[in-house]
Amino acid sequence: MKSLLIVTTIPATLSSFFAPIARHFQANNWRVDGMAQGVSACAECLQVFDRVWDVEWSRNPLEPRNLLVAPRQIREVLIHHHYDLVQVSTPVAAFVTRYALNGFRKGGKPKAIYTAQGFHFYRGGAPLRNAAFLTLEKLAGSWTDYLVVVNREDEEAAKRDRIVPSERVRYIPGTGVKVDRFSRDVVSEAEVARVRRELGLLPETPLFLSVAEFIPRKRPWDILRAFARLNRPQVHLAFAGDGRLLNQMRRLASDLGVQNQVHFLGLRSDIPTLMRASVATLLASQQEGLPNCVMESLYLEVPAIGTEIRGTQDLLEGGCGLLVKVGDIEALAQAMAWVLDRPEDARNMAKRGRDRMREYDLPHILKLYEALYAEAASE
Repeated sequence: MKSLLIVTTIPATLSSFFAPIARHFQANNWRVDGMAQGVSACAECLQVFDRVWDVEWSRNPLEPRNLLVAPRQIREVLIHHHYDLVQVSTPVAAFVTRYALNGFRKGGKPKAIYTAQGFHFYRGGAPLRNAAFLTLEKLAGSWTDYLVVVNREDEEAAKRDRIVPSERVRYIPGTGVKVDRFSRDVVSEAEVARVRRELGLLPETPLFLSVAEFIPRKRPWDILRAFARLNRPQVHLAFAGDGRLLNQMRRLASDLGVQNQVHFLGLRSDIPTLMRASVATLLASQQEGLPNCVMESLYLEVPAIGTEIRGTQDLLEGGCGLLVKVGDIEALAQAMAWVLDRPEDARNMAKRGRDRMREYDLPHILKLYEALYAEAASE
């Protein structure tokens, strides 16, 4: 029996992104364990993984215990429970786990596979910041057997900057969307009507939706300013998400005079229904790896408007969505107007987007991971 340990900083990443991979390989006679901070308190993780291991680290990369405590705990697990492969993801977990593995492995095992959900250096990023994060990636790359990237810009950067040897770079676009949840056939018209009634919308009232955390890199203020510039009192906008900028965005909506058209919904469990109730989804980020909210929108055949950045561009280019430059308020408002004024063209665009999603389907992703794991485990 082959064995795999999947390590992320927090358990939500394990349950949200890597559960389908774990279940698939368990069904193929693999032992799949999970490791994260507080994972033993995650009910879904306990159901999915054969065993789980807690580790003491922080999402703050400057926290001393990340390098003083966590590596010892990781090595203790590896001493008593042998793995063929260790797959790491998310910044702290990826760096610290590979650091713990460095110099520890015997006979070339376990192999270290790093899934980069989006490098912290990127086109358009601040030069000093980019240089610092590239240096860290190259350092940790020396402890890495295979590097998985989820977008084409990162694939190009990984090979250009020799983070690992080019033959050890694998392009695998994400971890697969849960199509049993994000499908037009799953969301009923009755559910759509219910959520629109909850928001106080008439059947003919257009609704735009943004699904994102209220943090600076998501730039929610751009969406609010573009919505105000749209200047269509009959149109509404909803935000699904939470974060430290939430109250500031509430005040901005009031300052812009659109507070009666904007709905701050907080964290929601009915994202597919909200998307189906909308004329389009919006994402104004300055940095992404491969945004799930855009993929989910396309799976549901709901038009998506995003910024010209890695990941989002991979998904929407070629007429599969509308792309605007980061921070271009006028272009974002024009894109919203285009969706409202050209509904038939918007529907056709959304269908092209759904066709694009075939290469992101979970069965395709699993085949790519099967090939990678087979190669890594056989060495």
